[in-house]
Amino acid sequence: MNAPTIKSTGGALAGMRVIEAAAFVAAPLGGMTLAQMGADVIRIDTLGGGLDYRRWPVTADNTSLFWCGLNKSKRSVALDLSKPEGREIAMALITAPGEDAGILLTNFPPRSWLDHDKLRETREDLIQLTVQGDRHGGSAVDYTINSRVGIPYITGDESGAATNEAVNHVLPAWDLVTGQMAAVGLLAAERHRMKTGHGQHVKLALEDVALAAVSHLGLIAEAQLGHQRQRHGNELFGAFGRDFKTSDGERVIIVGLTFKQWQAVCGAMGLTEAVKALGERKSLNLDLEGDRFEARKELGVMVEDWMAQHTYAEAAAALTKQGACWGRYQTLRQLVTQDEACSLANPMFQAIDQPGVGKHLAAGLPLNFSELERLQVTAAPTLGQHTGEVLSELLGVTQAQYGAIVERGVVGR
Repeated sequence: MNAPTIKSTGGALAGMRVIEAAAFVAAPLGGMTLAQMGADVIRIDTLGGGLDYRRWPVTADNTSLFWCGLNKSKRSVALDLSKPEGREIAMALITAPGEDAGILLTNFPPRSWLDHDKLRETREDLIQLTVQGDRHGGSAVDYTINSRVGIPYITGDESGAATNEAVNHVLPAWDLVTGQMAAVGLLAAERHRMKTGHGQHVKLALEDVALAAVSHLGLIAEAQLGHQRQRHGNELFGAFGRDFKTSDGERVIIVGLTFKQWQAVCGAMGLTEAVKALGERKSLNLDLEGDRFEARKELGVMVEDWMAQHTYAEAAAALTKQGACWGRYQTLRQLVTQDEACSLANPMFQAIDQPGVGKHLAAGLPLNFSELERLQVTAAPTLGQHTGEVLSELLGVTQAQYGAIVERGVVGR
């Protein structure tokens, strides 16, 4: 018999040190991803908080749930970056010695204390990843990039095409992808440094992430071939899938993307023969996803009629029994109060006590390593919480020296 695997309690990135100077979603998410894999991620914050320190949603006393959510498991050093001494300390932290250190993640312009060439004068093997708006360094956010790549004109109800209506999305998809790409980019650059000894400046443009994604999904090629993607409301493009209402008013989404998924839907609802007859009438092979999309209106009526005759409990039981692909529509409130997946029953979640917020459920790393224990989810730091310890650890600052820079207002009290 093979001996049972004993999981390591250290994170996959234990020993790595990353300095983060960032705001909003992409770069902080990249830093938190590394922190939740065991890296020591140290934020450099401004006194009083940065651009996103009060970003909504907030508590009644104006503590940002957004900021706390994206900065879990990090340490915070707060400096007066308007003072030369504050900037010098920041640069010293970025270039502090250590084989697994000398790594900077930022989405601020690479100038002044974030100038890569200046930093390399102290640490030649520095790795810096700068998240930019566009590839030229211009300002952009998820929502302006989304408008540029055409997604708002293929989102929404079919009637919107007539009025040329644009439909924005509430989920910052490009920011989320960019955050994960930032983590991957830093790990790739560190691997390169391990093999060659060379650091580098990696630039990651939000615009390029979005352009790459729509290219990977075939949207750019589709447009180049002269096809204008239309709006299809809640219909799943290129297959069968949309929302339906049960007899007791619950709403679910049913998807027949693969042949097996479609067989399960038909089996659960007893539609196999009716669907076969529809295919013969329309000269379509409804075993194929594209043909199901062509017949989506007629198929939708069949499914809609069946759903209207069954309660949610009945529909859920029938669909689950057949192994169909479906999901219930629920509010965020329902998610956190009724869904087991969003609870301590899911080992990704832990309860934390966040200063300024209180006790609440917080997600750790979605990755589940077979050789590694999940790391404890820790609360986001308070501003400057770790200033003294970090300056002592990395720069050898004594208590007397620390007291002096406090008196000079370089760090907060």
